[in-house]
Amino acid sequence: MRPPCNLLARTVPLNLGPLRGSVLTVDGESAANGCRTDPVARFTGRVAGVPRLAIDMPAALPQSWDAVSSLSVQLFREVRPEFFRILSGPLARLYVDVLDALEQEAGRRSGGLDREEALGIAEQVVERGEHRPAEEADPVLHGADVRERARIVLEVLREAGWLEEPERSDWRRVMHLDANAALLLQTLRKMAFPDAAVFSDKLVSVCVALVNRNALAEEPWAQVESCVANLQTGLAELRGMARSIVRHTREQLSTTTLRENLAVLFDQFAERIGRACYAQLVQARLPSRLAEARRALEELEVNPGALERMQTEVLRRTPALSPETAMARVRQRLNDLAELLDQVEPLADAIDRRTAEFARRSQARFRYLQETTGENRARVQAFFETLNRHFAGRSVRDLEGLDLEFPALRLHDPRIFGGLESLYTPRLRRAAGEIEPLGDTDPDHEDRTLAELENTLRESLTVSRANGFVASLPGGRGARMDSVALLQERVLNDEDIADLVACLLHAGSADARYRVEVPRKEADADHGEFDRALNYRVERFTLIKR
Repeated sequence: MRPPCNLLARTVPLNLGPLRGSVLTVDGESAANGCRTDPVARFTGRVAGVPRLAIDMPAALPQSWDAVSSLSVQLFREVRPEFFRILSGPLARLYVDVLDALEQEAGRRSGGLDREEALGIAEQVVERGEHRPAEEADPVLHGADVRERARIVLEVLREAGWLEEPERSDWRRVMHLDANAALLLQTLRKMAFPDAAVFSDKLVSVCVALVNRNALAEEPWAQVESCVANLQTGLAELRGMARSIVRHTREQLSTTTLRENLAVLFDQFAERIGRACYAQLVQARLPSRLAEARRALEELEVNPGALERMQTEVLRRTPALSPETAMARVRQRLNDLAELLDQVEPLADAIDRRTAEFARRSQARFRYLQETTGENRARVQAFFETLNRHFAGRSVRDLEGLDLEFPALRLHDPRIFGGLESLYTPRLRRAAGEIEPLGDTDPDHEDRTLAELENTLRESLTVSRANGFVASLPGGRGARMDSVALLQERVLNDEDIADLVACLLHAGSADARYRVEVPRKEADADHGEFDRALNYRVERFTLIKR
């Protein structure tokens, strides 16, 4: 009698990306006839227009499969739930800084930290006052002195499992950092201080390996496994590059001086990304290489000889598998390789967009800081305003006869090329001539021309038209109106749509009496939300009068 089988031989829903909603069936004996003897059962399914699909699953799933495979169950067997709770509370910054200081000091010793030493380190962190608002808001820490606050923090960390205080025979109270706590602290440091973005030749090597038919013919399975590993590493590098660009954009927007602005642009972004990994990404010519790699992979998927060699290699490495299961594993690995290849180009395009956005925002920030914080600009402006006040009605060339002694300018070789005369621009004079009268025109034609001119001026998308539309909106200076309300209440015909287009077209103009905020740009998102009105799609925005 065969042992009972927990794997039901029935149709099950398929939830694999683009094939979601299809149906799979068990390829093997039914549950009524007993279990398969293979350690891995094979699921196969057919979808319209899609080749036959095979997926490896355990032949006999245990009844407590969810409990065995659940990440949360395994995780909270190792640590307490309070272990992560301290990272999400109002005092999370204080706890992280205390743990960082304790871990750095404990790394210099082998026997742990005496409790009094740990308490002194915690006191130093509390005394800095960086977390005072959160401490004052906490009912437990409010009103306590520095030492009492440090003691409470250590006790909370000990109860949460970050710190250990084992009992000793000599009655000494020594504190150790938990091993899981040290591991998580390393992860937090990598998140806070990420490594420099890099772009190695992983993606290029994958494209070269797939195009190399001879290497694929000799060792197809080893080449496929190597390509999958290199693709995973290369995609991780691209994601790190994208995060680094976002971080530099955030730093650029927070600069307050021109020196900081240029330092972020040239010293940080240009050195670490612009002339390094981003330049290598552009030189890699990935779009054309990826197209060739995809064609080579499609040829490999329909090559019977290569598939058979890969199946043989899988069976050699794992003799317990059946030939059908080995072939299913080969096709699954090829499918993984195709999906990873499809992720490269969209991610590279996103990096291009983020780089262009960084350049645009850097330029806008530089102009803003130049207009608002330029010290030299203010001095030069004050200098010429003084000249205009004392020498009103005179030209620059008249200053030579006044015998004035101006202070020396702090400039290298201060002089005007060609003398003061070079600033004088003579007026252009032309000889008077006879004015030839225009011929008489048809009055009807003249009226039509004037009407067309009036319509053209009225329908032109000028900044005056945009200001007039904004002036017709309710509210005074500083009034805000979102695009949803505008489209519902103000946009009723094509003429109103033209007014709205004029507003969006001249939002950055110096003569505009309003400004436009776009939530997508404020959130630094790749895609925004759109609303419809009169068969037009308009990205969501907010209009503010000024």
